[in-house]
Amino acid sequence: MTYGTDPKAECRIVGAKLHARSSEVKLKIDLQTELNFTVKLPGKFNVYNSTAAAAAAYLMHVDIEKIEQGLEQLDSLPGRLEHVNVDKPFEVVVDYAHTPDAFKNVLETMRHLTKNRIILVFGATGDRDKTKRPIMGKIATELADRIIVTDEETYTEDPAAIRKMIMKGITDAGGEAMTEEIPDRRKAIEKALSLARRGDTVLLTGMGHEQYRILDGKRVAWNEVAIVKELLEG
Repeated sequence: MTYGTDPKAECRIVGAKLHARSSEVKLKIDLQTELNFTVKLPGKFNVYNSTAAAAAAYLMHVDIEKIEQGLEQLDSLPGRLEHVNVDKPFEVVVDYAHTPDAFKNVLETMRHLTKNRIILVFGATGDRDKTKRPIMGKIATELADRIIVTDEETYTEDPAAIRKMIMKGITDAGGEAMTEEIPDRRKAIEKALSLARRGDTVLLTGMGHEQYRILDGKRVAWNEVAIVKELLEG
């Protein structure tokens, strides 16, 4: 079964409203059966994911009403477009995105949902695919308004070398003037929060739900959501 927005799709998205913390979706299956549901997952890619799930359930002969109920009962996962509850006129969002595709998806989603600026804090993992680093730098330049490049998990690699490869992509895309490099991730987050104004989104990517980081081969306790709250409450 095909799904998507194309008029010929067998499970077709005929309507979608994107909100900061949810998505309203209207589907038509086999040109006749309609589904309407609100899923507690923001972003266009989650509309597509929900549509795929609905199509699969329909092929398994699950009742339409139960498909709608099941999708509406889904909960978001920690560290996946997780909105940190802060009493501020701006949003803080934590996401695990650490590949170019996931990185682009989350930035496009926040671009659509953010009234003013996206202030992005991100890095890249050491001892992993190095080719993606300049690509992510380019994506950041195209979709964010302010960028703070920081360390993520370095493993055994030189963190300065990791950041240099990210900065290459940013510089080649013309984003050097909008970018600051702060190796210490806690200080990078603190700086991003200090820059935020009404209607902005502070987006922290790469660590998501992780409870520790590997720096120079050693495990270090880390909780991105808790750190944001500490910095704002302190």
